[in-house]
Amino acid sequence: MRRMIVCLFMLILLAGSLAGCNRGTGQDVSDLPTRVTSLDALATSQVLTQNAPPEGFRETVAYPQVDANLASLPNWHYTMTLQFEGVYAGTPREAVASTRLDVWFNQLDTARRVVLNASGILLGSEAEAPIQREGVRLGPDVYYVIDSVCQGEGSPDAELLANLRAGEIIGGLTQASSTSERATINGEQVWRYEFAPEDFNIPALAFSENSQITNLSGEFWVAPVHGAVVRFWVTMDVENVVITFLSDDPDSALPVSGQVVLRYDLFEIGVNPNITQPFGC
Repeated sequence: MRRMIVCLFMLILLAGSLAGCNRGTGQDVSDLPTRVTSLDALATSQVLTQNAPPEGFRETVAYPQVDANLASLPNWHYTMTLQFEGVYAGTPREAVASTRLDVWFNQLDTARRVVLNASGILLGSEAEAPIQREGVRLGPDVYYVIDSVCQGEGSPDAELLANLRAGEIIGGLTQASSTSERATINGEQVWRYEFAPEDFNIPALAFSENSQITNLSGEFWVAPVHGAVVRFWVTMDVENVVITFLSDDPDSALPVSGQVVLRYDLFEIGVNPNITQPFGC
């Protein structure tokens, strides 16, 4: 008899675990159990409680700038990519865009290194050659590098690039709700949060009354111990959206329709990136 009770209890726990795992991005947080109405609900509630984030992160979080709070961490490296493939809206003309941002930071030395690669309609003309720019800050000094050639130090372009942040391009989320799903990503213990299109803050994309997001999937993972976003991935199909980042004239940029892919990952927290003066400067 005792064995049957134990087996029954294990089956209930398994059912609760499966119910918790079946939640996907886009489901409403109200789907989570809020009161115990049966033994099954009790088992599910226990699993969710065991996987709940720490206090302060258990219900919702807000990171309108995906790289917020990083200045308080000693060392880190993050990568950000924005890619688009589709057409100019209402035409068969192909439109392609790609940009990648790598940022390293050393708090002790007040050092920051930013490398930007971009191509396609982000530059205002798909025929234009891809660009590579590098900005380095070493305390009060800033350096600027174009296609591996040093352009000197102390220029406005050097200041602008050395201070460039992913949050200024892909933004983040005004709100995201906990799913109580825990994982280890990029060496950090993180919890997952779900979101909807209305939660977006993406400066690089300009939406109008005629714009639509027709399909959306994504992941948003936060490391409470650091108070930082470790992963923000979004893939969405859009219609009549303007990509403004790096455009020569954002006000006259043409709307596009197709697929936008955003990727942000934070790595190497606490690891010294060893930022030095660029070669040739």
